[in-house]
Amino acid sequence: MVITWYGQACFKVQSGDLVLAIDPFGKEIGLTPPRFKADVVLVTHEHHDHNNVESIPEGAFVVRGPGEYEIKGVAVTGISTFHDTKEGKERGRNTIYVIEMEEMRLAHLGDFGEEKIRPETLEQIGEIDILFVPVGGTYTIDAEAAAEVVNAIEPRLVIPMHYAISGLKIKLDGPEQFLKEMGAKNLTPEDRLTLKRKDLSETESTRVVLLKTG
Repeated sequence: MVITWYGQACFKVQSGDLVLAIDPFGKEIGLTPPRFKADVVLVTHEHHDHNNVESIPEGAFVVRGPGEYEIKGVAVTGISTFHDTKEGKERGRNTIYVIEMEEMRLAHLGDFGEEKIRPETLEQIGEIDILFVPVGGTYTIDAEAAAEVVNAIEPRLVIPMHYAISGLKIKLDGPEQFLKEMGAKNLTPEDRLTLKRKDLSETESTRVVLLKTG
């Protein structure tokens, strides 16, 4: 599996010839929109920095919300949550996606914004190998809340997202406070993450991986 980050909450997840795109964004946010061919596009919510499916060449199967899906051997479960602490009254709903591929379980939290993750949501998410978590605050949970979510889910590996980077016009915090909360030091951002199931330890504490934008 190869994971590439494009900024905000947008990722390319590739397994062999199969490609998933998650939360492609529009040019309005100051970054170059992703333009790679994908088999599946997952949209966590309908905001312009997450739902620019037009940037992905035609032909992809698009998932836009809660439910259970199976596409080309990949199982995807969408779990309904809120984008804010007011049960969606400020920013609406958000979908967490759990993806099962290559004998690994990935969870992408989208713009999760609830004060705390609910027990029923944790139960639906289940055991996770790789977690994509927003850490930049303002429109999502901040670094402290993100660390609490990570501790609640207990993934083997966590990739922070949705934080301030060069060129981004949306005002967010950087990842530094989240790294501090997680006790992660001296991390070197990677161009992309390549891993197999055997690379994930069963006993170590959660590993934090920083990615450069693709």
